[in-house]
Amino acid sequence: MDIVKIFVPTTIAFIVGILITPLVSNFLYKNKMWKKKSVVVATDGGVASITQSLHNDEEKKTPRMGGIVIWASAIITIIIFWLGALIDGPVMSKLNFLSRNQTWLPIFTLIIGALVGLVDDYMSVTENYDQKAGGLSSKKRLLAVFLISLVGAWWFFFKLGKTDIIIPFVGVWDAGWLFIVFFVVVMLGTYSGGVIDGLDGLSGGVFGIIFSSYGLIALLQQQIDLAAFCFVLVGGLLAFLWFNIPPARFYMSETGTMALTITLVVVAFLTKQVLILPIIAFPLVISSASSIIQLLSKKYRNGKKVFLVAPLHHHFQAKGWPATKVVMRYWILGIICASLGIIISLIG
Repeated sequence: MDIVKIFVPTTIAFIVGILITPLVSNFLYKNKMWKKKSVVVATDGGVASITQSLHNDEEKKTPRMGGIVIWASAIITIIIFWLGALIDGPVMSKLNFLSRNQTWLPIFTLIIGALVGLVDDYMSVTENYDQKAGGLSSKKRLLAVFLISLVGAWWFFFKLGKTDIIIPFVGVWDAGWLFIVFFVVVMLGTYSGGVIDGLDGLSGGVFGIIFSSYGLIALLQQQIDLAAFCFVLVGGLLAFLWFNIPPARFYMSETGTMALTITLVVVAFLTKQVLILPIIAFPLVISSASSIIQLLSKKYRNGKKVFLVAPLHHHFQAKGWPATKVVMRYWILGIICASLGIIISLIG
């Protein structure tokens, strides 16, 4: 029954995602929800000539906000099974995976992150486009993530009474009040990995692999509701990916990446396997790290760059790799790293 409880909602989420995509897509195209011009100013204030040539937003006219498909399909699926349980149907009650100790917090995080990201996306396509910020400024987005992380840390500490973290090959560490600090730092760091969105099929595939991995870990730990939630997100991601493979119908953008990155942190802490997050989510790590390295290098090495352009996936693209080659290799790397992370969680 546990497997059924996981894969029936996953399938429903995929079907819901496929069904709502035409509505979402038509709305985005009708209202021209795409960037009206390419980014020409880099994060450090310099000219982003390579980035501009790679993105070419004014020619592509590909809408943002595609992440709506992911979280909307997940939320609709959750509501379907929750309402079914309220009606007290014997089957739907057993399939309902909404629970206080496993899924309330990740669902809350998903919704809040999605809404903040949606505001950022909306601003970037409808108001006077800020070439550097692209909607909400980086400071405002980081502040939003910081506040969400404080709420999450408070819930873990005071509501769930969880302060322990599994250290692979060592044992369980009771972090005490340091848990709150650690939670905030991890969420801010993981959110920075959202820069992986940028090539057709890249972010959808990578996030699908990551959430599948944590869904499996949760299943093996008998956290069935959490496992179901993870795989429901995978169902939504697969529906998104169906329309995001080249040529992309739309981009995930901030409403998707913010929702997914911060929700991922909550899931990792709920499974107590947060220390293997950098392994399972290694594609996010290298994308974020490459941007940080590039920024620091240009600042402290008189404008010298380590990469042709950051994040790393755009560096390979600038070197002449076809976008599909970059994406496929990121997927392969993601599967290998996810497998390694799962193995460590089992034997560690």
